[in-house]
Amino acid sequence: MQTIGKTLGVTLFAAMLSVSANAREQQVEFGSGIFCDTPTQVERFVANFHGDALAAINTVNAAVKNPTACVAGTIAFIRGPEVATARTWNEAFHIVQIFAVGVLTETGMKTVAPAATYSIERVEERGA
Repeated sequence: MQTIGKTLGVTLFAAMLSVSANAREQQVEFGSGIFCDTPTQVERFVANFHGDALAAINTVNAAVKNPTACVAGTIAFIRGPEVATARTWNEAFHIVQIFAVGVLTETGMKTVAPAATYSIERVEERGA
């Protein structure tokens, strides 16, 4: 467990050093989810998601002829702006730009050069 803590600490430090001065003021977050190259791909994922995330990912990736356009995983990231909202018949999702700075692998969190990607957050809608 100590190795994971040390690796995570080094990862966070390296990630913070590698981002721009403006982004450095923002907090590194960790999360598991769906990550796509473009907001349009995230919209397609939401439209094709009917309870099976892998099937929706495969549908999007096949449509754009890129096996890694959308992936599921756990990453370290810095949150960027909300860029759009995607809706299904009963739910809404914010499409958010994020900057990945680390990726969870079988051997632990590995830092990566900051890269823009897009993900979703479920919108909590309450009836009147």
